[in-house]
Amino acid sequence: MLAHRGGGTLAPENTLVALDVGFAHGYRAAEFDAVLSADEVPVLLHDASLERTTDGAGSVASKTAAELARLDAGSWFDARFADARLPTLLQALQHCWALGIWLNVEIKPVPGREERTGTVVAQTVAAFCAEKRKSDPAPSKWFSPLLSSFAPEALEAARRAAPGLRRGLLFGRVPRDWKSSLRALDAFSLHCDHRSLTPAVAQAIRQSGSGLLCYTVNDPARARQLLDWGVDALCTDRIDLIRPDGSAAVT
Repeated sequence: MLAHRGGGTLAPENTLVALDVGFAHGYRAAEFDAVLSADEVPVLLHDASLERTTDGAGSVASKTAAELARLDAGSWFDARFADARLPTLLQALQHCWALGIWLNVEIKPVPGREERTGTVVAQTVAAFCAEKRKSDPAPSKWFSPLLSSFAPEALEAARRAAPGLRRGLLFGRVPRDWKSSLRALDAFSLHCDHRSLTPAVAQAIRQSGSGLLCYTVNDPARARQLLDWGVDALCTDRIDLIRPDGSAAVT
C-alpha cells in the first residue's frame, strides 16, 4: 500500500508533513507528484496552478523555486499545518531516505513541458540514488524510486535521461493496446484507476510480467479484493482505514 500524495486525507498533500503522517500510520511507501518551477527545479505539486493547495496564484511554471518555497501549502487543509511548504523533489527524496519510505514519483508536467519535466525529474532521482550508493550501498538497494506518468512523452524522456530507473505508465481505463504501450516505453508497470479493472484484465497484465498498481483505493473490502486478483500495489487516501498490508484498520 502507498500513501497517496504522502498522507492521504489526513494532511496537506505533497508536503513533508504529509509524508510524516503517512509514516506515523505505518506506511513505508508513498506516492507524490513532481512538477517543474520556472527555473527548472522539481517541486512537489499536483496541479499546474497554485490556487487549490497554496496561498499563491498562477502557474507553477511562472514561479521560481525560491518563490514557491515561500508559499503556505498547509493552511488550505487546516490551520495546524500553516507552516507546511512546497518541498523540492530533492528535499522530499532526502526526507524519505531518512525515514525509509519507498517512493512512486509521479511526473506531472505542465502542458507543453512534458519532455523537459520527465528529463529533469529522472535526472534528479538518478543523481540522488547514485550519491546514496556511494555513501551507503546497502540501503540503496531498496531505495530505487519508481517514476510514473500519464504522459508518454515524459516517460520517454525519463527513459533517455535515466534508463536505470523503473517506469510506470498511468491510465484511467486500461486500453486495449496496453501491452504495446508498455513495450514502447519499456515500462515496468501499468497503473490504472481501480474502478476500470476486471479480474481478467488484471490476470492478463500480471501474466505479461508487468507490475500492476491501482489508484485510488479507499475501501478496505475493495483493497482486499484487488489484492486477491493479484494487483501488486494500491494507492490510498484512507491511510486511517486501510493498513499498509491492505487489511482493514481497527476503528
